[in-house]
Amino acid sequence: MKSIDNLQWRYATKKFDKNKSLTTDQLDTLTQAFNLTATSYGLQPCRLIVVQNQEIKNAMVEKAFGQRQVADASAVLVLCTKTIDVDYVNEYFELVKKIRNTPDEIIAPFKNQLTQSFSEKKRDEVEQWSKNQAYIILGNLMTVCAQERIDSCPMEGFLPKQIDELLGLTSQGLKSVLLLPVGHRAQDDMFSKMEKVRRPQQEMVQYV
Repeated sequence: MKSIDNLQWRYATKKFDKNKSLTTDQLDTLTQAFNLTATSYGLQPCRLIVVQNQEIKNAMVEKAFGQRQVADASAVLVLCTKTIDVDYVNEYFELVKKIRNTPDEIIAPFKNQLTQSFSEKKRDEVEQWSKNQAYIILGNLMTVCAQERIDSCPMEGFLPKQIDELLGLTSQGLKSVLLLPVGHRAQDDMFSKMEKVRRPQQEMVQYV
């Protein structure tokens, strides 16, 4: 039941203790969890920007509709999508060959299928697919945060283009899609003491 206890403990932190910082090991755990998260086809179409610079975090507040979590958290994890094309897919299969020493004849059918699929997709389709992967990553990061007793607050409420400009993401072929401030809850955050509001499990789950 430890996993359930940790999930009961977590909540969308509304107020962080700005005087408490995550350790290097804690941040390393989160970055490794990001990189190990499953993504469709294993293509990893997302990148992670870890913002710790206080001036940048302060500048993010107005671009996040005044939400102070981005300034007071120990770090802000910015989940970004990367421009995916056929060249990127080919690079992935070169990495497969390098790491697994997989012969070309084994790789070829799947590689050809993916390169054809991505060559036929419209740009907005690929971007939406990449964004879906970011949500998978967000969910995994939030669970790891709970297991490690790291507070977090998932955020969609921000101005992506302004965050992109602030962090210089466009020149890297990146677009910010989600924010996850992480750190330690403030003792006076009243939301930490509130009971969770969830529908009854028997209403939400079916066994077939």
